[in-house]
Amino acid sequence: MQSKDKMIIGRLESIALPELGIKDMQVRVDTGAKTSSLHVDNIVKYMESGIPWVKFDIHPDIHNVKKLISCKAVLSDIRKIKSSNGTSEERYVIETAMTLGKETWPIEITLTDRTDMNYLMLFGREAIGKRLLVDPSKVFLAK
Repeated sequence: MQSKDKMIIGRLESIALPELGIKDMQVRVDTGAKTSSLHVDNIVKYMESGIPWVKFDIHPDIHNVKKLISCKAVLSDIRKIKSSNGTSEERYVIETAMTLGKETWPIEITLTDRTDMNYLMLFGREAIGKRLLVDPSKVFLAK
């Protein structure tokens, strides 16, 4: 589905984060969230060749918590983020490629503990950008 060269997506979509080894992750599209956020465990900041990196673990399938992917990425920022419950926390920010449908583009993702949430990742406004339109009455529209 296209509308003036913009892909229409639903409130839930399936994405890939190829640089992190994730092929299929269900995400909740959240136009109220500025930045996308990803649930990770065991996050550790470290230096490599004078550059700050983070390593962390992801359980990409919420229905199979035994599946674990260990990842690492260059740390692009540390930001104070206000969550939906009103509390602020400092979060590590990474930039990585994201694939939705047939398109791939770089997005920023904050790394956090989303244990109490239904979806491992929120797909926020900055990642949606000017390329997507959201139909909240539908799910899994991206092909």
